Amino acid sequence: MGRKKTQAYTEEFRREAVKRSEQPGVTQAQVAKELGISSQQIANWKRQFTRLSDKQFNTVEGVDYSKKESEEMRRLKRENKRLEEELAFLKKAAAYFAKNQE
Repeated sequence: MGRKKTQAYTEEFRREAVKRSEQPGVTQAQVAKELGISSQQIANWKRQFTRLSDKQFNTVEGVDYSKKESEEMRRLKRENKRLEEELAFLKKAAAYFAKNQE
């Protein structure tokens, strides 16, 4: 069996759904039912729209959250993990050879 094909919604549609769900006296579930979508989908869109983006401020309290900085941080974390694994291997190898020299 194949996967269920998901509906692609325009950004305008998603923003309007989120805006309507934030109006007083209207619940997320009501808007979702009117539009024929899941209320969880509106919650996901709301979360996506409230995250930092290139169109918003990228620095908060001196910390740079721009995409460029995030990519650099991910690269450094990957490199750090690789170096930690190499160090652990070298420690084991040094202990093995020290044990065999006795």
